[in-house]
Amino acid sequence: MKRYLPVLILLTAMSLLPIFASNPYILHSLIMILFYAYLATSWNIVGGFAGQLSLGHSAFMAVGGYTSTLLFIYLDLSPWIGMFVGGLAAALVAVFIGIPSFRLRGAYYSIATIAFAEGLSVILETVKEIGPVHLGAAEGIMVPLKVDAGFFDFQFLSKVPYYYIILVFLSIVILVSWYIERSKLGFYLTALREDEEAAKALGIHTQRVKLVAAGISAFFTAIGGTFFAQLIRYLEPATIAGFDLSAQMVFLAIVGGLGTVFGPFVGAILLTTVGEITRVSFGDAIPGMHLVLYGIAVALVMLYCPKGILDPLQKLFRFGFSKKNGVPFNPEAGKDLA
Repeated sequence: MKRYLPVLILLTAMSLLPIFASNPYILHSLIMILFYAYLATSWNIVGGFAGQLSLGHSAFMAVGGYTSTLLFIYLDLSPWIGMFVGGLAAALVAVFIGIPSFRLRGAYYSIATIAFAEGLSVILETVKEIGPVHLGAAEGIMVPLKVDAGFFDFQFLSKVPYYYIILVFLSIVILVSWYIERSKLGFYLTALREDEEAAKALGIHTQRVKLVAAGISAFFTAIGGTFFAQLIRYLEPATIAGFDLSAQMVFLAIVGGLGTVFGPFVGAILLTTVGEITRVSFGDAIPGMHLVLYGIAVALVMLYCPKGILDPLQKLFRFGFSKKNGVPFNPEAGKDLA
């Protein structure tokens, strides 16, 4: 139980933050930190655990966001239901992309995800309507606000409910990642990530394992698209399906700790905070400045902390715990917190 104490303390502290965050801007920033942590953790299932670099992951978020929003507008279907429809649609798309690309080695999956994301972005930016369904093209679509909206409609006048919803979503995807890491699937993913030929020699069906990881990752990412749509109440193709968002997921996971359970969360806290400070400081004077800083952070981490920021933080915590309890410090102990 002691090994999970830091996590429990952190979750308790985070659940109390809205009480002290009376400033709407601070509350919105906290929501976005948790949101990006959620996306990075979702990406990490395929990019970290399976070692398959997806550079077009924002497309799955767009699939989820547009699917649930269109179902909400035209069928009056609750976003809580629509998010699962969008999640399943994104998972099927991920499997469809993975079937041909996972048969090949190298960067084929990365190229395939980029191609799909760019293709989807072009379609969403150019197609104004499909029959009676209005897509808005580059202008995007507004999520209608119901007068009598409530929990079932996923719409709230205050931002506080959104904070707790994304905190629950993040907790769920972290628990799923924790379970995957310790399950048979996790062992299979680790084996193929380290040496695919050796994994095949052990009898692991590597393509099937990759497809499972890609489907799970896309499913959770798409659910994030529904949350984003209801939070912002506006979907713009360039934002929700753009390369910037995909790159951000990758950067957060790498900086925090690729292939670890809590690494993307740590990376999101660090880089999203830096990005927000940069946005406030520079505004729109230097577009994409946050991505430049992310790139610098990735370079520094790869040079000095190849395993991510989480690794030295864990060692520091274990050192402090060992010193307090008078036991010898073992830097390799307690790795299951990763």
